[in-house]
Amino acid sequence: MTRRFLVLALLLVLATPGHAADPGELLAGRSKDCSGCALAGARLKRFDLSKADLAGANLAGAILHRAQLAGADLSRANLTRANLNKTDMKHANLAGARLGEAMLYEADLSEADLARADLAGAMMGASRLTFAKLEGANIADADLADAQMHGAKLKGADLSRSDLGQATLRRAELEGAHLEAASLLQADLRGADLKGADLRNADLMHADLTGADLSGTDLKGARLLLARLTDARLDGADLAGAIMPDGTTHE
Repeated sequence: MTRRFLVLALLLVLATPGHAADPGELLAGRSKDCSGCALAGARLKRFDLSKADLAGANLAGAILHRAQLAGADLSRANLTRANLNKTDMKHANLAGARLGEAMLYEADLSEADLARADLAGAMMGASRLTFAKLEGANIADADLADAQMHGAKLKGADLSRSDLGQATLRRAELEGAHLEAASLLQADLRGADLKGADLRNADLMHADLTGADLSGTDLKGARLLLARLTDARLDGADLAGAIMPDGTTHE
């Protein structure tokens, strides 16, 4: 009986979930494992959190200026209004993360996974999103001026009313993306896939759309004044009321 009791007790111990991660260990620099931690408003400037496990953590309003977050798991994390300016987030997992109104000026998110992330109102001027995954992300009303987004995957993303002035979107995947009333002044969209995208009332003045695929795109009321459309595909595009490169209005 005693032996059977000891075996049962051991099994119960092994089945018991471990203690929740301690935010104090991360703040003291002794651990990078803090999934689900409560870190709202935490001061983590210049912290080395590369490859850290912060999945589901609450980092709302946290200061992560110039922090190292390359390869970190921040999936489903709350980073609302966090300061991530100049942060290294290359290859980070931010799928489903909340980044509304976060500051990401000059942040490096190259090849990061931001699928279905909420970036509404985020300040991302001059950020690097080269080959980043942003499928289905909410990036409405965001500042992406001068952003580097070469090859970014933005299929079905919402970029309505966002500022993408002078952004580099060469060969970006924007099929079915929402870009209504977005500013794309002088944007580089060479070879971009914009099939079926919503560009109603978008400002594409001086944009370079050389070789871009605009098949089935809704361009009603868009401004294409002085835009480059060399070798661009416009099959089935709706250009009603659009201001064309030569200044004429399409009927």
